[in-house]
Amino acid sequence: MKLSDKHNNTINHEQKIVDEDELISMDTEEEQLPSKSAVIYQRILLEGDHELNRPSGALILSAVAAGLTVSSSMISKAFLQVALPGFAYSHLITSFGYTVGFVLVILAKQQLFTENTVTAVIPLMSRRSWHNLFRLMRLWGLVLLGNLLGTFSMALALFYLPAFSNEVDMAFVSLGQQVMQNSASEMFNKGIFSGWLIATMVWILANIKNNQLIIIILITYFISLADFTHIVVGSTEIFYLYIAGKISFMQIIYPFAIPVLLGNIVGGTLIFTILSHIQVRSDMTNFIK
Repeated sequence: MKLSDKHNNTINHEQKIVDEDELISMDTEEEQLPSKSAVIYQRILLEGDHELNRPSGALILSAVAAGLTVSSSMISKAFLQVALPGFAYSHLITSFGYTVGFVLVILAKQQLFTENTVTAVIPLMSRRSWHNLFRLMRLWGLVLLGNLLGTFSMALALFYLPAFSNEVDMAFVSLGQQVMQNSASEMFNKGIFSGWLIATMVWILANIKNNQLIIIILITYFISLADFTHIVVGSTEIFYLYIAGKISFMQIIYPFAIPVLLGNIVGGTLIFTILSHIQVRSDMTNFIK
C-alpha cells in the first residue's frame, strides 16, 4: 500500500468518527471511539436526536403521562408519613416514597423535563446550530408544559376526589408547606443539586443494562433525603397547596417555579452536560491527533 493510500485511509477513518462541525458522528461504531465516556455520549446523542425528532403530539402526551405518574412520589411520601406518626427518623423512610414516581416514569420511558436537560442537549452540544437550538427549545417547552399539566391534573384529582383519609390529605399539605419554607435562593441552589443528580443518573443509565432500578432509587432517594427541589415533582405538592387555598398563584411562579426551574437547568445542563461535553471533546481531540 502506498503512503498516500495510508494517509487517505487515516483521514477517512477520522471523518467517520468526527467531522468539522460535529463532535461525534451518530454513525460511528462504538469500537472506534476513544473512551467509555465517548461511548456513553454517543448513546445519549442517538437517544436525544430521536426524541428531538418526535412529533409534538407524541411529546406532550408522553409528558402529561409523566406528570401524572411522577405525582405518585408525593402520594407515596404522604402515605409513609401518615404510617409513621411521631417517628423521629421518619424522613429516612418517607424518602423512599419519593423514588416511586421516578422509577415508574423512567422505566416507562415517559418524558420528564429534567432528564432532557441532558438527553436533548447533547445533540446541540455535538452540532451547534440554530436548527438544533430550535429543536431543543421546542422539546423543552412541550415537555415542561405537559409535565405541569399532568401534575396539576393529579393535584386537582387528589383534592376533589374522596380517595384518601383526612390524615393523608393533611400530609399532602404538609409536604407542600415544607417546600415553601425555602427562600427563592434556597429553591435555586437546591434545584442545582437536583438537576446535577438527575443528569448523573441519565449518564449512568446509558451505560448499564442491569441494576437500573437500584441506580434510580439510590439517586432519587438522596434527592429527597437532602430536600433538594425538583420542578416537576415539587409542582404536584405546590399545585395541591394552591388548590387548597394555602398559597397564591404568584407564589407558585415565585419563589417556587422560576428559581427551581433555573436551578435544575443550571445543574443538569450548564454544569453536568457541558463538563461532560468538554471531557469527551478532549478525548476526541487527543484521539485524532
